[in-house]
Amino acid sequence: MTVPRSEYLSSAWADGIFANRVLFITGGAGSIGSAQTRALVHLGADACIIGRNVAKTKAAAKEIAKVRPGARVIGIGAVDVRNFEDLKSAADHCVKELGGIDFVVAGAAGNFIAPISGLSSNAFKAVMDIDTIGTFNTIKATMPYLIESASKNPNPNPAGTTGGRFLSTSATFHYTGMPLQAHVSAAKAAIDSLMGSVSLEYGPYGITANTIAPGAIEGTEGMERLASTEISRDQRTKGVPSGRWGTVRDIADATVFVFSDAGNYVNGTNIVVDGAGWRRQGGLAVGVDANMEYPDFLLEGKISKFLKDGRKPASKI
Repeated sequence: MTVPRSEYLSSAWADGIFANRVLFITGGAGSIGSAQTRALVHLGADACIIGRNVAKTKAAAKEIAKVRPGARVIGIGAVDVRNFEDLKSAADHCVKELGGIDFVVAGAAGNFIAPISGLSSNAFKAVMDIDTIGTFNTIKATMPYLIESASKNPNPNPAGTTGGRFLSTSATFHYTGMPLQAHVSAAKAAIDSLMGSVSLEYGPYGITANTIAPGAIEGTEGMERLASTEISRDQRTKGVPSGRWGTVRDIADATVFVFSDAGNYVNGTNIVVDGAGWRRQGGLAVGVDANMEYPDFLLEGKISKFLKDGRKPASKI
């Protein structure tokens, strides 16, 4: 049974608006990335999902392809975004199989809870490498194909088709600062800056480059690693002005907008999808339980024990 449309795409979009378009997405097998891919594929696009885990990536591609008869969704695994040659090979393979690349989402990311005092240089570097260097490598690997796409799809295009669009996944932590997230804040701030540079340097070629900054998104592995399971739904949503955490559909809809004919003049900006949560970010505390208050938990060296551990368990002999 396929995922129902209502879980990854609103009713606002007409079927077929992305017919004959190709999406290249890193992190496409993740909870947010798969929703973004499903949305575009449902609306007519074909896609290449890029990931490290071969089995997971291929399985996600096979499942996503079910949303539209005739959809071509290719899972390209064994790709480390920190390695430019891996991404270049994946982009070339995508073009060989599907004929081009029109849209790119740089969605690969890493995160965990850590105070600066407990954050090693290697751990900080790992997040910078995956998020920031990975985004840079994705830009370099796909930009020649995006320029080709943009040249075939003038902005705006009387035919309504689009191409040459790049979207990076960011966050809002660096807007105000967030305890236990110095590594992620630095990486995402760099990504925002990168997208500004891409919009300036490649805008004249017809490229648009933006970031999307999700807030707390329900049911994602990312929030399982950041939010304590001991905090009730009412407690964790009280700090969001819109009164709820977001859904993967919220992010997928924003992605469709920026890639669609409606997003032609959106370039070089950060698209925040968080229910205005960042405007009172002090109300969102990651890595803590309900009884932990700032700055006490930092001074006492406490972090919630009710977080998902992203590390793989040691193998047993």
